[in-house]
Amino acid sequence: MDKSDKIIVGISIGDLNGIGIEVILKTFQDKRMLDFCTPVLFGATKAIAYHKKALGIDTPVHGITSINQINHAKINILNIWKEEVVIELGKATKVSGDYAAKSLESAVKHLKEDKVDVLLTAPINKENIQSETFNFPGHTEYLAANLEGESLMILMTDELRIGLITGHIPISKVAESITPALIKSKVETMYTSLKQDFGIDKPKIAVLSLNPHCGDKGVIGKEDDEIIKPTIEEIKETGKLVFGPYAADGFFGSETYKQFDGVLATYHDQGLAPFKALSFGKGVNFTAGLCHIRTSPDHGTGYDIAGKNKASSSSFMEALFTAIQVFKTRKEYLELTKTPLVVRAK
Repeated sequence: MDKSDKIIVGISIGDLNGIGIEVILKTFQDKRMLDFCTPVLFGATKAIAYHKKALGIDTPVHGITSINQINHAKINILNIWKEEVVIELGKATKVSGDYAAKSLESAVKHLKEDKVDVLLTAPINKENIQSETFNFPGHTEYLAANLEGESLMILMTDELRIGLITGHIPISKVAESITPALIKSKVETMYTSLKQDFGIDKPKIAVLSLNPHCGDKGVIGKEDDEIIKPTIEEIKETGKLVFGPYAADGFFGSETYKQFDGVLATYHDQGLAPFKALSFGKGVNFTAGLCHIRTSPDHGTGYDIAGKNKASSSSFMEALFTAIQVFKTRKEYLELTKTPLVVRAK
């Protein structure tokens, strides 16, 4: 592979006091990883050096001050701050949140300018990252506000892809948020992503019910009969293979999910609780529907094990490979489906 053809992976380093930098360093300990991509970490060489020393990890890195200085044979650190930053491993501090935001903002800026091809985000703390410039429940909402497209949070492995109809909102707001328009939008986003990002020609999508037992014909709730079911029937009329609603407990307990290419859960924990029970440590968080590709590991900041060299890099590595594969699949899909040039006769 020509150096200029390598996929450039922009990496936001996450909370400085968590395990983000650890899993990044462990992912690239094997030099063969550089055959797949060129990594660019958005942070500071000093912060990376602090973690390397604390963990006893000697992964070599290459500091740069401009994206134009990338070395395709090394792990690049784009220095976006020069000052000394206090790192307190295992603690949620305002400082660690502020610099997590700086890393993310710079990475997204370079992504929008096409200076990096894909974005891989290390975990943030959703509380200490809040500020006047970052007022979002998480990465997904921040990216949705800064990139074009209709975002959909998908947790995925090779066997299971779960998207969320509603994301980081209080459970008390879920029922009133689920409308025919929202369901149609999320189905469309998942359908398009399954085709262009995963190469599935005729995706089969399952939609989960909001209420236990699909509402038991109105005894436990009317939303499934009055909103979700009619909307699914309406979507089916367009030719899409969309089915449901399915009661979530039986759907996962009977492994019915294996019959579908994608699953849409009505709220956060309905989808993520079974996903993490089935796949924790191997899962990837993929933000579908946006004009650029973003993935992340399926775990958080891991303050309890930060600095102890105990964090597994398996989920981060899966997120890296997913970003690379989705980039290739989407590029191929767009090339195959772009409008052919019409030559007019003179």
